[in-house]
Amino acid sequence: MALNIKKIKNLERIKNFSQIIFISILLSSCSTLIKKEYPLINSEENINENNNSEKKRIEIKFSCGKDGISKYLDDGWVILKEDSQEKICTWISIPATKDCDMEKDKGCKITKPDKIGEEKIYLLEK
Repeated sequence: MALNIKKIKNLERIKNFSQIIFISILLSSCSTLIKKEYPLINSEENINENNNSEKKRIEIKFSCGKDGISKYLDDGWVILKEDSQEKICTWISIPATKDCDMEKDKGCKITKPDKIGEEKIYLLEK
């Protein structure tokens, strides 16, 4: 009987540890990202325009209330596409059970979303 209780506690600890790993991966993605620039390759436009200027496109993401799109617009970038989606901004740790002491037993801590915000994704062209 005691062996089964130990197995159950070990399984709960493994489950909690995997949740912590998953949440840390999600947390690391909640920041402003600027993806690589890439040239616009469209043969029809190049034939019709007959100019040698190369257009550049970038995709920018702003999360959790941060929005720095104005500096790009002031620099001459034009918004081609704008999209938004929900994003978890902050997390909170709570005890898994009522008698759990999170300071002594780290395995009984559960992390859950605290504040949910919005992530804006812009496709810009210059």
